[in-house]
Amino acid sequence: MSRIAILSTAHVHTKPFIENMLKATDGRKVACIWDDIPSRAQPFAALAGAPFVADLDQVLADPTVDGFIICSENTRHLPLLRKVLPVGKPVFCEKPLVTNPADLAELRALIAANPTVLFGGYFQPFMAPMQTVAEVIRSGALGDITRIRYRNAHHAAYARWFDNPDVQWFHNPELSGGGAFMDMGTHALHLVRTLFGPVTETFAIIENHSAQYPTCDDFGIAHLRFASGVLGTIEAGWTQTGGIGGLEVVGSKKTLWNTAAGYVVGGPGEVPVAIAPAPANLPNRVDRLVAILRGEISADELRADLEASLDAVALMTACYASAKNGAWTKV
Repeated sequence: MSRIAILSTAHVHTKPFIENMLKATDGRKVACIWDDIPSRAQPFAALAGAPFVADLDQVLADPTVDGFIICSENTRHLPLLRKVLPVGKPVFCEKPLVTNPADLAELRALIAANPTVLFGGYFQPFMAPMQTVAEVIRSGALGDITRIRYRNAHHAAYARWFDNPDVQWFHNPELSGGGAFMDMGTHALHLVRTLFGPVTETFAIIENHSAQYPTCDDFGIAHLRFASGVLGTIEAGWTQTGGIGGLEVVGSKKTLWNTAAGYVVGGPGEVPVAIAPAPANLPNRVDRLVAILRGEISADELRADLEASLDAVALMTACYASAKNGAWTKV
């Protein structure tokens, strides 16, 4: 049995995470729920059939709790991580782990002083289609990769997804650390960092296009120069009303791109060939936490993903700095 404590219910993913545990048949369950806003947490506690505990220290000291999920507002991750990481139990913290350079430096120091398992709320590299994409890249079938493009966006601004008082913090930069680019761009940055390695500098434009949530950005585009020499572009936003997202990888021999039917590979004069995705997703988010508690994920894999998650923060802050100063900015 895996008994997991949820710390804060601010994030829109809290309900799906609880439902994951309710539907599972392997003994995982919500041990308890803590939130600094009790009225926000009570419906989730009722859904989970778990107690609401108002005292955070009591939750952290509970010997029956096996791991933690942090679903607080983005800028409140670090205060919770300061208290949770020293406990020494695995921690799944929603993305991004932190939102600015000072917090990133402190988090790296916390991790060094408290070497427990920490991972973020990322899932894209672990999905079956992207596993196969990664294998195509590793195989060298594309030749020398020269440039990549990735779009991660939806229409949340026009659909007014964040009007509910419980999730209005998504467009309050004091709590979110940014806007759509912080929300959606972090996934894109984590994915391309995972697939193509470190980035050395970026040039970004991050703006508000829809005026639906005018207190923050709702779209961003960033050019990335990877240490490998690859050039990349990512787009992220809440204003995408159609089209196909996903990854495009251009190589000296062939190109890989996404279609309505899935990923294909093609070269000059060739008919594009569909690539069959891996048979199953790798564990991610709640499933990843449970797999960690069971010892099913190697230390090397966890270390590599944590470094990608931390680098995603550094990349994100460089993107916002570039958008502010209008120049290429080192990461």
